[in-house]
Amino acid sequence: MYKLSRAWSPACPHLIRVSTSLRSTSSKLHPGPTYQGSRWPVRQAKTKVVQNILHMNVGDGEHSYAKNSLLQEIVISKTKPILEDAIKEMFGGANLTIPTFTVAELGCSSGPNTLLSISYIIDAVCRICQEKNITKAPDFQVFLNDLPGNDFNTIFESLPDFLQKLKKEKGGLMGSCFISGHPNSFYEMLFPSNTLHFVHSSYSIHWLSKIPDGLVNKGNVYMAKNSPPHVFQAYLKQYQKDFFLFLSLRAKETVSDGRMFLTFIGRTMINPSVSRDCCYFWEVLTKSLFELIDEGLVEEADIDSFNVPMYTPHEEEVREIVKMEGSFTIDKLEMFQINNDPRDDVNNTSFIFNETEVGNNAAEYVRSAVEPLLASHFGASVMDSLFAKYAKLLGENWCFEKAKTTIIVLSLKKRNFKV
Repeated sequence: MYKLSRAWSPACPHLIRVSTSLRSTSSKLHPGPTYQGSRWPVRQAKTKVVQNILHMNVGDGEHSYAKNSLLQEIVISKTKPILEDAIKEMFGGANLTIPTFTVAELGCSSGPNTLLSISYIIDAVCRICQEKNITKAPDFQVFLNDLPGNDFNTIFESLPDFLQKLKKEKGGLMGSCFISGHPNSFYEMLFPSNTLHFVHSSYSIHWLSKIPDGLVNKGNVYMAKNSPPHVFQAYLKQYQKDFFLFLSLRAKETVSDGRMFLTFIGRTMINPSVSRDCCYFWEVLTKSLFELIDEGLVEEADIDSFNVPMYTPHEEEVREIVKMEGSFTIDKLEMFQINNDPRDDVNNTSFIFNETEVGNNAAEYVRSAVEPLLASHFGASVMDSLFAKYAKLLGENWCFEKAKTTIIVLSLKKRNFKV
């Protein structure tokens, strides 16, 4: 039976195997590695720092995240009412008098979604000011954070139009808005103590700081139905360590009564070995990789040595870590599911099922998010073949059952500790 690892505690590091340190990416701000089409040696891929290769596809091309992030946009839109409630509660008191409202967007990526959440936050604050007959909203200081390999240039190019639109929409109500990039891992201290009023992150904190230690997961690239028990425990322990650290760091950076709003991928069943929404996409991807072995494009040893630095938690695991860390209280924790082809939606009355299109849409969504990670290990030259097979398998499976992603929405309030 699968159980939560309740013996784990940050105060007892001997209970889990932990690396000596998380490598900082702040000393050298450089883009991710360039791939020339040949497969990276397995030894080299295994020693590369996750922070240097984990980023979405850059630019605005066919496989870019900017062009294939409709699913994330739908998630941000679906969570908007909960986001507005969190801000409304925060601004119910004296905080309306603060001169500058400081926001951090963690794991901001690039493309249209980067500034969508920020616009929702600014809209909510300005609306509250109007409702309370306050003639001037506070200034906004916005920090956009992601790993150094993120496409910050595309974000910066879009800022003038974004700020001009804000000024036009809000008129005299809108104060100044300052937006800056902050490249580093959010598993590091990012900001001075007690400076952030609101922390937002969407589709990011399911990524781990590193690949769990000691994995022997032959024939799989992630947790799978046939993975040995130690694999599930290793992933859980790494997630516990990372999420605890994430909360502790944000607690230092956030003011008392500040808010944190997190949206991330989760799962519906406590036992990940039987939770289809936990492992389905990676199991299909693994099958696609094995098909490339017969073509001489991938070696089985490459598959065995690759593990995805990601964990999709169950809500009980989330609640347990929040309670254990102790700096935040949970205002709301909600879950919902979304089809992995975002165009296949009940509100899209023009949608007509087509096996090929559905498979391609779902594959592009995955490719835009994980191609740099896969290319760093298997080589960029095999990506087209890999995702062609992946799209075909996804489309075939969709005929029998629609694949869904489980989303966890977590609204937190920092405790106001009194000495």
